[in-house]
Formats: sequence, structure tokens, C-alpha cells
Amino acid sequence: MELVPLDDYRRLPEAEMVARAESFAAELAHRRTVRDFADEPVPEAVVLAAIRAATTAPSGANQQPWHFCLIGKGELRAELRAAAEAEERAFYAERAGPEWLEALAPLGTDWRKPFLETAPWLIAVFAERHGIAADGARRKHYYVGESVGIATGLLLATLHRAGLVTLTHTPSPMGFLNRVCGRPEREKPFILIVTGYPAADARTPAAARVRKPLDQVLSRR
Repeated sequence: MELVPLDDYRRLPEAEMVARAESFAAELAHRRTVRDFADEPVPEAVVLAAIRAATTAPSGANQQPWHFCLIGKGELRAELRAAAEAEERAFYAERAGPEWLEALAPLGTDWRKPFLETAPWLIAVFAERHGIAADGARRKHYYVGESVGIATGLLLATLHRAGLVTLTHTPSPMGFLNRVCGRPEREKPFILIVTGYPAADARTPAAARVRKPLDQVLSRR
């Protein structure tokens, strides 16, 4: 095992640490899940930088079990939207129980997903169930869901920091993403992130802005 010096770490004064943390928390407090996107281009470099930030996430045994499929505008979008809406229609009509539909009601969602064609970029995030070693053998991955979840969080935070809005879309099931994106079966679709600028008349549900106070989600021992 080779170890290298931690020569890129810089310790900050306590006051600066607090200021940075509070500033970032305040910025993320304005993050919104948006469903109304402007049909306006966003430089690819912005999204690529955000994906690069996501790949810095920690992962089980440093196996980095993620793959990001970046989808711009094109004919593929109509196919993707049709597949997603087919699953969503079945979800709202058959799969979702009354309790689930009641929980979704304040958000005003339904099976229609026009943003899948309107937004300039979609990022399909895949979780690698296992890897392939240099000799072609199957390589076990560890803590896949946790690792990809952390990477997704970094991706969302970076896109917000760059001035874009996002939507996390999880049609169930998502197997069609393997076909649309040309990804192997060993990769499981994790989430579909929609990103771009908000439409001029974009609105978000008031219920979605409610955050649990810190004393409800934090304990000290």
C-alpha cells in the first residue's frame, strides 16, 4: 500500500470555517426542485464540471461505482419521455397506493413529464452493481447505494452553486434508461436529474419549501 502526504489540505481559522459553512448552508436553503424549465441552452462545460465534482465523492473501497450519462437535446429525448411517461401512468393508476398518492398530492405531480424534452440537460445516474476487472472477471462493489447517493448529492449541490435549477426524477421502474442510454445490465438506474434554467413563469409548491427545523433532525450525545 502506497501512502502519499496530505499536501493539499489547508486548515482554516475557526471564524472562516463557520462563515463558509453558514454561507453554503444559506445558499442551499434556496435550492428548489423545479418542474418548469426554460427551453434555453446551458453551456456543456457547466454540467461537465458538476459531474466532475460528483466524482470526488467517497465510495466503498474507492471503487467509484457510478456512471453518468449526459443527455442533451435530440431525438432521444422523445423516446425517453415516452418511456418515462408510460411507467408514470402505470404508477399513478395502478402501483401507487392511496397513502403514497396522498403524500404526493401537495406537490401537484402527475404522469406528465414535459421537462424531459424542455430542459437543456438530463443526467442519468447509474449505480454499478459490480465492476469488471482487467482480466474480465466480475469484481464485487461495496456500499454501492451509499456511494452513488453521496455523489448525487454533490452533483445537485454543484449544479445549484452554478446557478442552475434541478429536478430529481425517479420513474419506477427505470429499466428503460439502460436501453435508452445504452448501458449494460450490471448498471442499475439510480436517478435521472433534470437541470437548466427555470422558466420565466416557474412555480414551486409551497409545501415543498417546508423544512424540518434542526431540533427535529439533530440529536447530540
